[in-house]
Formats: sequence, C-alpha cells, structure tokens
Amino acid sequence: MIATVIPSRSRRILALLAVLLAGSASAQSAGGFSQSLAAAVANDRVLTEFYASRGYQPIWMGGGYKDKQRVGAFFDALSHAGDQGLPVPAYRIDALNAAVKSARSPAEKARAEAMLSHAFAEYARDVQSGILTPSQVNSDIDRAAPRRGQAGTLAAFSKSSPKGFLNSLPPQSSDYKALLKEKAQLERALGAGGWGPKVGAALKPGVSSQQVVVLRNRLAALGYGRTGTSPVYDAGLQQVVARFQLDHGLAADGVAGSGTIAEINKDPADRLKQVIVAMERERWMNYPLGQRYVWVNIPDFTAEVVDNGRIVFATRVIVGQNQSTHRTPEFSDMMEMMVVNPTWNVPYSIATREYLPMLKQNPNSVGNLVLTDQAGNRVSRSSVNFANYSESNFPFRLTEPPSEGNALGEVKFLFPNPHNIYLHDTPTKSLFARNPRMFSHGCIRVADPQALAYVLLSRQTSNPQGLYQSKVATGRETVITLQPPVPVHLVYFTAFQAESGAIQYRPDVYGRDAQVFQALARAGVSLRAAGG
Repeated sequence: MIATVIPSRSRRILALLAVLLAGSASAQSAGGFSQSLAAAVANDRVLTEFYASRGYQPIWMGGGYKDKQRVGAFFDALSHAGDQGLPVPAYRIDALNAAVKSARSPAEKARAEAMLSHAFAEYARDVQSGILTPSQVNSDIDRAAPRRGQAGTLAAFSKSSPKGFLNSLPPQSSDYKALLKEKAQLERALGAGGWGPKVGAALKPGVSSQQVVVLRNRLAALGYGRTGTSPVYDAGLQQVVARFQLDHGLAADGVAGSGTIAEINKDPADRLKQVIVAMERERWMNYPLGQRYVWVNIPDFTAEVVDNGRIVFATRVIVGQNQSTHRTPEFSDMMEMMVVNPTWNVPYSIATREYLPMLKQNPNSVGNLVLTDQAGNRVSRSSVNFANYSESNFPFRLTEPPSEGNALGEVKFLFPNPHNIYLHDTPTKSLFARNPRMFSHGCIRVADPQALAYVLLSRQTSNPQGLYQSKVATGRETVITLQPPVPVHLVYFTAFQAESGAIQYRPDVYGRDAQVFQALARAGVSLRAAGG
C-alpha cells in the first residue's frame, strides 16, 4: 500500500471543514429540537410562555450536567409525592421515566422535555399551594390558595439548585412538618393492622371488666399509658383517659363515656384522612400569616393571638350552629378596629325569621330592640300592623342600643368582610362551659373579650387596660382603631400541632373535612399503609 502524504496546510483545511460540517449538523439538530419543542408545547399556554422566553432551549433534555441534575432531583421528589399526600397517579411517573430513557431523536427529546415540564408545573403547584380550589369544595371555604405563576416557577427552578428548590416548595411551617411525621406514623399503624381490639362499651372509674383491659391496651397503642392485664378502672387509668381527652377536645373528666370511646375507637385510616386534609389546608395557607395575628380554629372552639410564632393569648369561643345559614365560614382578613359599647344592628335574616313572628304575636315583644325605618327614624310599634309583612317585604330595621344585656356584649372586633362575620362579647357566658360550642348565627363569641382587647391594644399604648376601660365607662358606642391592623384567620383544622408538639384531633363538626377528602380522592389522593 502506498501511503498518501497530505501537506500540513491541506490537513488544516480538512480539519476546518470537519468542524464546520459538525457545527452544521449540530445546528440542524438543535433547530430540529427547538421546532419539535415548540410544536409539543403549542397547546399549553404556560409551557409556551416559558419556552418562548428562553428560545425553546431545554432545561431537562439538553444532556448537560445541570439538566441531568434537574431530572434526578425531580424524579426523587416524585418518588416521595405520596409522603406529601399528593395524587401520585396524576404525575405519570412511569410514563415520564420511559419517555426520558427512550428519547433519542430531537422530536423524542422534545416530547420528554415537554412532559417533564408539564409534570413539574403540576407537582410544584400541588405541593406548594394545594391540589384543590377551596371554594369549589365548599362555598363556606372562602380562601384563595396562593397560586404562583407556573411559568415563573419553571424559570426560577431553571436558575436554582434543583434539590434545594424542590425542598422549598412545601410549607416550611413546624405545623406542616409535624403533620408529615404524624402521617408516616399513621401509615405504619395502618400497615400493622391498627391499634388492636376496639372498646365495646362505655366505662367509668371503679368498674372491673375485661373491657377495661381492652381500653388500657388500646390507649397504650395510641401512645397513652402502658399495657396491662388489670381489669380495674383505677385512678391511673383515669388519668390516662383524661390526657387522651385533652388531646381530642373532650371534657377531661377521666370517664370513658360514649363520646370518648368513639374517639378511642377511631381507626388509623380515619386519623390519616384528617391529617391529609390538614396538610392540604396548610398548603392553602402557605404564605406569611403575619408577625402578629388572630387565629380562630372553628372545630377547636378557640381563638388565639400569635406573636412572633408564640401563642400570647388563648380563649374559648362559640361558633355558628351546624345549619346551612349559620355555619362560620373560613377566610382571612384584617382586623381594623374594635367597637366598645356596640349597638347591635340585627341582621335582616334574623329580624324577619326570628323576631318578626314574635312581633306578629305581640308587637311589644323583644322590648330591648328599637324599631326604625330605613332612614334610621324611630317607629312606634303601635303604628305598625306586623301581620302585613313577611321575609320578603319587611321595611324596618331592628337595633339594640348599648346595654349590659346587648347581644354583642361590651365589645366587638371588626374585620369588614362580605360574610358580615366578626368576633364579639356575649352576655350568655354559661354556654362557654359546653362542648361542642356551636350556638351562634355565624359570628364568633369570645369568652374573655376584655383580655383579647388588652392584648390587641398593647402595641399602640402603654396602658391598654386603662384606654379600654375609659371608653367602656362612657357608656357610648366608641370605635378604637387598631394601629396597625391585625391579620385574622378563621380556619378549620381537625388535626393540628399543640404547643407541646403533639398532634391534636377534633371532630369534623361541619362535615367539611369529609368533603375535602372526597375531593382529594377524586383528584387521585389515596391512603397508604407503611411500605405502600
């Protein structure tokens, strides 16, 4: 064979031609990918917006180190989506994996790119701000989940540490983390077959029965006290029962009555549903609640003032009756003022449904209420034939002037809202000893309104008690503006973290948790046993 010798200048020209040809092929490939990606996302407004802003360049399928990092971090997050109580089937993990592994041509890579970005946008939205639209589940849940722009989320992800960004998406509150931990424990309990035999009957201290052994051992399985074989309901067991009752919003009398037994006999699946719903509610509120805020938990029948993450005040409350027109809604707003010695302007619905029938029977009934026309002029009851009016045409207003017996008591706390809901005092103090406490028409009655007023005023005066009492002493209706206004959150958590760190449970008094879980199940959320 005769070797052909190519001059060095010719070799350089050939090398340059090879580079140019390779660049041309690469450009054609890149152009083919961009065109394929543009076509793949054409029907998706979010992805079109995102990729158009970056010239249809990939963030997943480019083959570089960062792209591979993103793919790995995202698949790792998806593998734990069930831990977050998310609808795992919705993210089509197997299809994503197959599309990534089989992608060879520019068109196949573009398809995998679009699939990954679509799944990421859905996952990020779900884990960050919730799966559901709250008001579509129940119109009394007037809460706008904090939806972030999905194109912006993708852009931020493309510029961030993939793992760190994904870890930052779920709520970072200690409450959410406690629920995550509780969920894992409940899944283990579900996988182990539950907490043992259920208690078959109500029991009280002093009795001797084999059912006492069942009670003792089931409580131990739930984390209360120790197992044992004694059939006697002794003082030690009574203390254990009382501790369980405290954690479940029950009267802590140490008696295992029917209500307490019903809570003790709940299955892990029942509690797991509560925790999953609470996690979804946490995502709906995944935004700054305020450095200082008022927190009213409807099924717990409590109101708290939280300052820098610490509860500085707590009191019992009464919430709306479990009727369609009276249930207390869920929403957040800004408390702007308190009104001392308030006048009660009777809502039209109450005036016509409750008081008009009484006035028809006796025009002089409910003498504590003043009858006025729409202009506010006082009207003599003797001049009115109440039989002529109904819910549809009652032309008068009823008001109750400031007094000791006023339905609003000494003070009301206003955060103007379309629901006409506010916090207020009440002359009917005996109801605060009851449980559950659902007696109002929707507003929140406060057991210790004076103390609440002092706490709220403490930021704007060195003598909140003196300021407040000086206004009360006038006997006149007086507005005290809160400076600055205080966020107020009316919430509905039947599973939540106590100050001790333990998870507390409450009954689903309005049935809203059941509605939320049904909606989550329709979206693809399911219960898992440990290892499932």
